[in-house]
Amino acid sequence: MDQPGKRASAPAREPADDAFLERSLENFQENVRKSGPAASASYTLVGAILLLGGIGYALDNWRGTSPWFLLGGLLLGLIVGFYTLVRTVWPR
Repeated sequence: MDQPGKRASAPAREPADDAFLERSLENFQENVRKSGPAASASYTLVGAILLLGGIGYALDNWRGTSPWFLLGGLLLGLIVGFYTLVRTVWPR
């Protein structure tokens, strides 16, 4: 029976457990490394839409032409973002 205030000791790990943990961490690191370009392209897609849409919104406020610059900025952001995504997915 456990005594109050005393921590239970963890069971000793076997070498097979350590090898499994090491392989798991190596596989995780490899998956993270391989997913880097796709994550970067997705951030570029979102960033281009937000940035160019924001610029379009600001131009609409300045020129009083709502919603044409906003729509143009969003469309241009989609084109730029998807171009980057396609370049990442289908390299030459």
